Amino acid sequence: MFQDLKIKPQYDGFIFLAESKRNPPILLRHHHVELELNLVIEGSISYVVSGRTYSFKKGSLLWFFPNQVHQLVDRTPDARYYVAVFKPDLIQSACHGVQYRELHRKSVKSGNVLRRILSSDSFQLLQRVIDSLMKNSLDPDLLNREGGFGLSSTFQFDHGDPDMLNAGLRYLLIQCWRLHCEESPMKAAPPIHPAVSKVLALLSQPRESHQMETLCKKAGISENYLSRLFHRQIGVPLSHYRNSLRISHFIAICRSDASVRLTEAAFQAGFGSYAQFHKIFQESYGMGPRDFFSKGSVSQF
Repeated sequence: MFQDLKIKPQYDGFIFLAESKRNPPILLRHHHVELELNLVIEGSISYVVSGRTYSFKKGSLLWFFPNQVHQLVDRTPDARYYVAVFKPDLIQSACHGVQYRELHRKSVKSGNVLRRILSSDSFQLLQRVIDSLMKNSLDPDLLNREGGFGLSSTFQFDHGDPDMLNAGLRYLLIQCWRLHCEESPMKAAPPIHPAVSKVLALLSQPRESHQMETLCKKAGISENYLSRLFHRQIGVPLSHYRNSLRISHFIAICRSDASVRLTEAAFQAGFGSYAQFHKIFQESYGMGPRDFFSKGSVSQF
């Protein structure tokens, strides 16, 4: 799925701190024209990219190049990670040297995720730089609800000092790549079993049946084997992943239609009852969906 990040013309990109307890679990496969990097500062996060599962712990720096399809599949409850994106024009204007040639790529042929585990000094340096760029930014609650995907179709990132942010994004991009090149490459992740890949694709389609019987039939394996295989390769139980994905669909429905009732959106997202949905949502965010949505209506500058 192509994702339009809707970055205003005066910005060369954006940056925000994603936190598991505040940031909606958007698990759908997506790509965009911007270069993206993540820096994990607490907990761990997992992505599926080109049929492989990658898990990233504290200190990980990872890159998603333009048009590289990636899918967040899990985060620990304490996960906190910076997400920064850079427009193609920024890369063209800021990266001229041979050492930055790879940053101009429009795709990754191998499908591999470029990533490094940073040294303590490098990690602390980047964290200080990013923290400084976050000054004069939007309220963290609002950024977590809207950053990248958002609950509101009209939301656009904003910052109190666009010139400082743009200059900082250029420095951040160059510094991150320099530190990336100083660290040793990490081993490639093993490929995902075709049956698990098939199930991930089926679950990403809202109109497909998410019942275990149907998934197993289409994947061509037994329920017990699928459950064990999925948990081992993706890192979370299939039931947990399905519920997180349903919340993703629920949020997407509410985003596309502000007049939809929460009960109706929950059923459309695949939950069997509103009580089941409410319990799972409460466990994920420590509050009910009504409170979650009302907290998102934070005024901008």
